Order: sequence, then structure tokens, then C-alpha cells
Amino acid sequence: MDINTTPNNFEVSNFRNISNNPGYNSQPSFADNENLLFAGTQNGQTEIMQFAINLKEKKRINMPTNGGEYSPQKFPKSNKIAAVRLDTTGVQGLYAYDYDNLENGKNKLLLPNVEVAYFAFHDNARIIASELGGNQLNLIIANLETNLVENYISNSGRSIHNVPNSNSVSYTLINEDKNHDIYLLDIDGDKESYFVCQLPVGIQDHCWLSETKLVLGSGSKLYEYNLFGNQEWKEVADLSSFNISEITRIAVSPNGKRLALVAETKQ
Repeated sequence: MDINTTPNNFEVSNFRNISNNPGYNSQPSFADNENLLFAGTQNGQTEIMQFAINLKEKKRINMPTNGGEYSPQKFPKSNKIAAVRLDTTGVQGLYAYDYDNLENGKNKLLLPNVEVAYFAFHDNARIIASELGGNQLNLIIANLETNLVENYISNSGRSIHNVPNSNSVSYTLINEDKNHDIYLLDIDGDKESYFVCQLPVGIQDHCWLSETKLVLGSGSKLYEYNLFGNQEWKEVADLSSFNISEITRIAVSPNGKRLALVAETKQ
């Protein structure tokens, strides 16, 4: 959907269902302002899918592998895509794919021996990721060029995002009440973390509209949190008229003018 946000308004337009596909269709991320990546089911397997927004065209952009690809994201400053691959053997890892020539099937394992579950780029070399660790996820900071991995904190969540126009990354931790708290990590500075707010009960996902505003979905509604506002989640849009419910993952385009979300369609 297209979005237009002002201090007192949140307008939604051009809402459309871009997957219309049975199976798993989730984990959206914008490669740029005109192309959306997501993990989508094709022929019974999860692949890297791309939707060209202006052309209204959807296609698979990777050669099928022995496993399924998840959480596709473009490298910030190169024509490569990273995705989590879950092989049929149960081994899970982060791989790089050549965005310029994806059909050649070439890919490269990043961070050997690290079972990345969810991640976000901070820059071309560094990612912040939740790594599989027994019955929980643990947050790591990893350098893809040197393979240096720093264990940062345990019991993290799946929602990790670069904060626009800043040196910070947001991540979530599971608190004592089993709810998710959002923290900011200054990755270029002292690597200290700062508490931002708690996500609403039962919600795991968030993203950033700007350097000071967060957005999330709950049920069929969108909520906004302003770091310099009333310090509470405020309803800004009701999408029930579009026949959806149970919003989960959410992503905003680099220019802040488009929003993608994952939801169930009402029967």
C-alpha cells in the first residue's frame, strides 16, 4: 500500500494483495522503492520472490535449491541478496546470491557454523542477527567479511531493523512476562543498548516509519509509536475493510512512501 504520513494523519491508498498464493508468503523487505522481496511458496518450496511494484509483476528470482529460502534482503550497497536457507537436512545458514544474475544458481554460505534465524544489515559488512540457540534465540553482531561473530545478548526476538538516518539498530528481547521489548543498539559507538518501549501483548514485529516513529500491526489495525510523543501505541489506520486480519510482519520502503505487511485474509 501507499502511505502518506503527517504529524496528525496517516493515509493509506492503493492497497493490494500481491501474493494471492496458498502456502507460506511472508517476511517482506524492500530491495528499493520499486521492488519488494519476500519469502513465497512455489511448487511446494519457499523461494525468494520479487514483486515489481510499478510493473505489478511477481516472479521467483533464485534457482531452486535443496532447501527453502527465507528472510530475503538486499545488501545495502551491492547487487547481492542475502537469505536464510533451511536445507532438507535441517541445517540452517545465511547465504548470498548475485542479484544481477540470480538464474545462474550461484550462492555462497556466509558465516559458516552460525545458524542465523533472523537478521538485518547495518552496512554491507555487518549484520545484527538472532541465532538459533537451543530453545531460544540469541542476538549476535557479525562481520560478513571477517566472519567475526560477537555474542551480544540472549533471549532475543525476530524483529530486527536498521533505524533510518541513524547509527542504531532496533531489536527485541523477551521480558519476564513473555512479552517483547524494543531496544536500540548503537552499533557504531559504545554498543550500549537503550530501552525504547514494550510491544503490545502478543505482538512480535515492528519497523520504523522514520528515525523517531515506529509502526506495527495488530489484528487488522496499524499502530504508531512516537519517541517524542505520548509514549504509547496509537491506532492510526483500520484495514478491516480490505478483508484482512492478524497482521504480523511489516516493512516500509526506503523513501517512507510504501508499506508492506503480512496478514491473513478473512474467509
